[in-house]
Amino acid sequence: MYQAKRAIIMAAGKGERMHPLTEKTPKPLIRVNGRRMIDSVIEGLRENGITEIYVVTGHLKEQFEVLKAKYPGVQLIENPYYETCNNISSLYVAREHLEDCMILDGDQIIYEPTILAPEFERSGYNAVWTDEETREWLMRVEDGVVVSCSRTGGNHGWQLYSISRWSAEDGCRLRRHLELEFEEKKNRQIYWDDVAMFCYPEEYRLGIHPMQKGDIIEIDSLEELTAADPSYEALR
Repeated sequence: MYQAKRAIIMAAGKGERMHPLTEKTPKPLIRVNGRRMIDSVIEGLRENGITEIYVVTGHLKEQFEVLKAKYPGVQLIENPYYETCNNISSLYVAREHLEDCMILDGDQIIYEPTILAPEFERSGYNAVWTDEETREWLMRVEDGVVVSCSRTGGNHGWQLYSISRWSAEDGCRLRRHLELEFEEKKNRQIYWDDVAMFCYPEEYRLGIHPMQKGDIIEIDSLEELTAADPSYEALR
């Protein structure tokens, strides 16, 4: 068994699909039913003994300073590329911390903290089995190993969620591949998840961490925000 000793939270994006809210407030700091989304992530990590936490900031970065005061162990890493590059740039600037690491997005709500347990048998993503059609990334798993992933979704597969764990060995490998893509190939308009899943799949044997659909909510739009918190209905 491996164990995550630290976490990286991606929180640099502009959240354009949630304008006008995100014009003045970074998406992870938006309150849903009175609680900031990123608080559910940080508190879930701390409940599982992970206190070394790096938050990658960009858009309205100064607003994240409050997290350092509230949560000892939280450190901020600025992503200077966030306006011109995809989120590969956020993991690139945090690449020194990838060994024995959990990587999460800051714009999700954790309802079941046990899904952030630090122990894992194989590097890979939290996932929910779905028989229904989805447009989210969908993985096919055989004997505990991810053998393929569809960016366009499908059905009867494991839907990928933005929580992943990386062993020391795989974290070193991921760092090397990030540097190759970002520095040498100038491949800066991809998701960081593309690196292991699509750029170098033969060099990883990823697994999954099963969970239930209601354990987490990923909020990507005003419509999804309103579904979680009807007080935002007037903004739609």
